[in-house]
Amino acid sequence: MARREIGGATHGFDREEAVAAALRAFWSRGFDGVSVDDLTATMGISRPTLYAVFGGKEELFRRALDHYERKEATFYREALAAPTARGVAEMLLRGALGLFTGAATPPGCLYVTHLVARGAEADAIRAELIARARTGETALRQRFERAAREGDLKPGVDPAGLAAMLMGLVQGMAVQASSGATRSAMKRMVKTALVAWPSAERIGPIGNAIHRKAGGS
Repeated sequence: MARREIGGATHGFDREEAVAAALRAFWSRGFDGVSVDDLTATMGISRPTLYAVFGGKEELFRRALDHYERKEATFYREALAAPTARGVAEMLLRGALGLFTGAATPPGCLYVTHLVARGAEADAIRAELIARARTGETALRQRFERAAREGDLKPGVDPAGLAAMLMGLVQGMAVQASSGATRSAMKRMVKTALVAWPSAERIGPIGNAIHRKAGGS
């Protein structure tokens, strides 16, 4: 493996792989449940290297969170680009289902695990998680506001309330997955949510164009 100069010192390890290993530890055991010694053993590095390269446990968690968003939870960004509001919901819910119940990843959601955690160490990173979650919900609300303007939602549907409901459902799915809910049970939940989705009859050129792009008849 190629050696890299980091912070004036030579460290012969792959930072991306090390952060991915730390992510799995945080995801499965929680911030409070993982010590610095646990992290160095998992990542295959020494304590001095961890502090020299990552700045400490909190900063490493932030790096792991960035990795999670960039590599694991890609479905969220992809969902926002769906051509219809229902498509956004479907991609978000099915993507969450796949991630939270995947065989290759710990059950549940890294975000939700730490949003509901209690502990002196967890308090240090909860504020950032809340801020990131709010940013995500804001992006979802703005997408539904656009859908309302385009006639892609029933008249009177509140985009902010719809975004909050969908985020709450995703968070609930994460808790259920962490609690041992079966994939089949969660699939039924997703199916029911989509059946109840407040889609509108698409009237006019904008709505019809959206429907055609989404593959509707």
